[in-house]
Amino acid sequence: MDQETLDQRVRNGDTPEWVADHWASFQEGLLGERNESPFPCYFGVESVQQGEPLYTAVPSMSDADALLTLRDRILEYLDVYQDHSDRASMVTFFKPPEAPLSEREYHETLWHILQTLHLHDPEPWPEDIPTDPDDPHWEFSLGGEPMFPTCRAPFYDQRKSRYCPIGLEITFQPRALFENLGVTADTDAGQRAREVIQDRIEEYDGVCPHADIGDWGVEGDREWHQYMLSSDDEQAPDECPMTVTRAHPKPAARLP
Repeated sequence: MDQETLDQRVRNGDTPEWVADHWASFQEGLLGERNESPFPCYFGVESVQQGEPLYTAVPSMSDADALLTLRDRILEYLDVYQDHSDRASMVTFFKPPEAPLSEREYHETLWHILQTLHLHDPEPWPEDIPTDPDDPHWEFSLGGEPMFPTCRAPFYDQRKSRYCPIGLEITFQPRALFENLGVTADTDAGQRAREVIQDRIEEYDGVCPHADIGDWGVEGDREWHQYMLSSDDEQAPDECPMTVTRAHPKPAARLP
């Protein structure tokens, strides 16, 4: 859905309650202030103000049909987002679990979702993206497109810029989106944007920016850590739980 459609459906009561709750939380987080500071990512703030993101809601974090439908929605998004807006990220709301999850379980859930998407990717892994997550140029990819998925979740009691009280939320942003805006790490504009965002993170969250925040392709930085930043290091994975292969197609792929 585009933002106008989502908002209208919520107002009309045409969505499940959990979708309406997600939408309210998302707006409050992106458009509100904390510690008298706006949300750190000003690109995201401006995008939501202009109604540019596209949205989908997923009724399960583990059901096979739900995750395969999510795959189809992401592929659909990749086909249309550039015609919709230069800054059209894809915001994904997941139905909250029946019982609260620990931070460890949210990390496991994220990597289960990404692994499933990879196993059922209709396109080969991009030739210019390494398959080893410990490579600084590794990045999650689907449909032949490298992208940056970033999460909000309920366990962020301090880093409120990553906090969503409802459940898991993943925003998918293709690398091409950052390149088109000229804000990748290898540009002056990208470095200035990072400095501004990090300053705003410290003001908004009231704590220093997370040590794992870095830049794609920079030696010493690893992107996979940034998809779901840790709150408690003991509950976060030490190594990327995802296994990537260039083998394609994957006829033996089965959803756990």
